Amino acid sequence: MADSITRNTPPSDRDLDELLIDAEADDEQVQQQPVLLQRPWLLLLGLVLVALNLRPALSSMAPVLGLVSEGLGLNASQAGLLTTLPVLCLGLFAPLAPVLARRFGSERVILGILATLALGIVVRSSLGATGVFLGSLMAGASIGIIGVLLPGIVKRDFPQHAGTLTGVYTMALCLGAAMAAGATVPLAQHFDGSWALGLGFWAVPALLAMLVWLPQARQGHGLHKVAYRVRGLWRDPLAWQVTLYMGLQSSLAYIVFGWLPSILIGRGLSPTEAGLVLSGSVIVQLVSSLSAPWLATRGKDQRLAIVLVMLITLAGLFGCLYAPLSGLWGWAVVLGLGQGGTFALALTLIVLRSKDAHVAANLSSMAQGVGYTLASMGPLAVGLVHDLTSGWSAVGWIFAVLGVGAIVFGLGAGRALHVRVSSEKV
Repeated sequence: MADSITRNTPPSDRDLDELLIDAEADDEQVQQQPVLLQRPWLLLLGLVLVALNLRPALSSMAPVLGLVSEGLGLNASQAGLLTTLPVLCLGLFAPLAPVLARRFGSERVILGILATLALGIVVRSSLGATGVFLGSLMAGASIGIIGVLLPGIVKRDFPQHAGTLTGVYTMALCLGAAMAAGATVPLAQHFDGSWALGLGFWAVPALLAMLVWLPQARQGHGLHKVAYRVRGLWRDPLAWQVTLYMGLQSSLAYIVFGWLPSILIGRGLSPTEAGLVLSGSVIVQLVSSLSAPWLATRGKDQRLAIVLVMLITLAGLFGCLYAPLSGLWGWAVVLGLGQGGTFALALTLIVLRSKDAHVAANLSSMAQGVGYTLASMGPLAVGLVHDLTSGWSAVGWIFAVLGVGAIVFGLGAGRALHVRVSSEKV
């Protein structure tokens, strides 16, 4: 039986419990069968530790990017590629996650991919120039897969608390990013100035998460055969508006992860100070990432909220790039408030524009797969522009183009509609 999807109804509080998209949502039995948790506290601890590992491989590179480039002889374009490669892999490998989950089970896949993530971090810090690029590819691919699988386990195993655990999940992501951004330079200094050991340290939390996650992988969940097919998603204009908003706001986010410390070092800050500014900005994201979805669902649609958070983001970016350094921490706070809201709204739109979990799972895969692939072009463009101009001032044009584009597509994605697709059992 097929469902034709037309217009949305006003969002309710229950919508906020649907922010976590199940990568196995195409499986009917996953949606219907309750899961008996013998040790829910251990699962919750494992989820938090896994989530903590989804950003350090990305945010740890930025504060030491100058040292890495100098040590390996990389120019700005090659450094841009180094910041782009992991983000590109987030998009390219995200669609693989549901396939692996249905084949082996989400818990087992996460355990195996955590091992790949730890190995990628070690390779990145121990095999010279080749290892830096290969390890970044492995880390980005691993994060792309786990990032799709982990929210679905939360939604499946804690259905009555999914909204609350959305906040816990977001907090863990931000905390992991902030820790790596702020601690990598001090770690490198502790290891006699070795950026390789400073970066390689972040394999330790991944190994710890593996140990705690092991009981979940052992019990796992059985494979299922009943599935749904969603037709017409890739031809739907609204689906593309959601996807492009996701990609453009993510592009700005990964420019910040990859290049903000280098920009601030170019303006006169030390690597330690620049890393701390990035860390503080990411921590501030907790406030808006938790509050923005709730506030956005109070009105008839999300267009005003999208414009507001994107303007705040652009103000923070331009402040960090051009404003006097005396007010830098204030602009970093503004940037964090804006980017926490843009990311949380991107997740919210996926749910609010979908009528059921099957459509939401497919829209999530499209938005993350295409969106993150598009997002990877932002950090690359910053590296190219810096290489061509030998400065950072022209980067503001990249901020402006991406920000305006996100607003344009966000105005379309924020309308109170559903994507027009059909969902049918196969």
